Amino acid sequence: MRAQNSATDGSGVAVGSAAAPGEPVGASTAPGPAAHSPSARRGATLLAALGVTAFSLTFPATAWGLSTFGPWSLVTIRCVLAALLAGGCLLALRIPLPARRHWPGLAMVAAGTVLGFPLLTTLALVTATTAHAAVVVGLLPLTTAVCAAMRTGTRPSRTFWAAALAGAAAVVAFTVQQSGGRLGTADLYLFGALLICAAGYTEGGRLARELPGWQVIAWALVLCLPVAVLGAVLALAHEPVHWDVRGATGLLWLAAGSQFLGLVVWYRGMGVIGVPKASQLQLAQPLLTLVWSVCLLGEDLTPAAPLTALAVLVCIAVTQRTRG
Repeated sequence: MRAQNSATDGSGVAVGSAAAPGEPVGASTAPGPAAHSPSARRGATLLAALGVTAFSLTFPATAWGLSTFGPWSLVTIRCVLAALLAGGCLLALRIPLPARRHWPGLAMVAAGTVLGFPLLTTLALVTATTAHAAVVVGLLPLTTAVCAAMRTGTRPSRTFWAAALAGAAAVVAFTVQQSGGRLGTADLYLFGALLICAAGYTEGGRLARELPGWQVIAWALVLCLPVAVLGAVLALAHEPVHWDVRGATGLLWLAAGSQFLGLVVWYRGMGVIGVPKASQLQLAQPLLTLVWSVCLLGEDLTPAAPLTALAVLVCIAVTQRTRG
């Protein structure tokens, strides 16, 4: 396959091109978020929101998966399945290889969102509840916005930062209250997952302005396939498997929903509306996760949830209306 010199948004509309000779690596001729029409930005916001909804099911699905698999087996097998799905799509559509300058960024996406975040959060969920693990997701939008500002030079307004901080504070206060204010050994895993996923999201959002969003995560998954296969073989040799329907269902959702389809729509939306604003949609993710936890895992939900949800929605509305 030849290297890809241009990209489309999936509908044949060009969204980026390869760097010309002498052009800095990572430079893009793709339009920035402000260059898209209001209808395109609304559609992209909906796509990013669908991605957040898919991600909100990740922790409950992980809890289900852990009933069948060990943590290392669950993470590596889900990566193998998602990579096979992504590779099949790339082959069926005869997608050419990305340009050489894209591979370092794809490696960052692979390390952050394909392997790092799933592994660290799964290890945390061995001992932590889904409510406690949601602290990571509550802090992720702010951390992603900071990483984006450092990596891409984005400078959101003061109103944006104030709303982002308020939303993050509301989510953190709620999730800490849900867990009783206790900090367990899983917090180191959660903190590491927060940092590495923010870096992966930032790089993925930048690449999604030059490549179609689904190709960003698809190539990142394919890049991880050799490591995932080796890891799955080693993990299955040391971790026993106890098959049940919930465990298999959790694994399938993690591979197809969270690991591939969710990231496809997430990166597509993020590439249009920008990394900082898209990241603020994730303020709603911990609350959605808690709802799924009640419905799927039988966890208790305190009366504070509706008040926190209202505060988060107000913060999201403010961040979506501010200009970078």
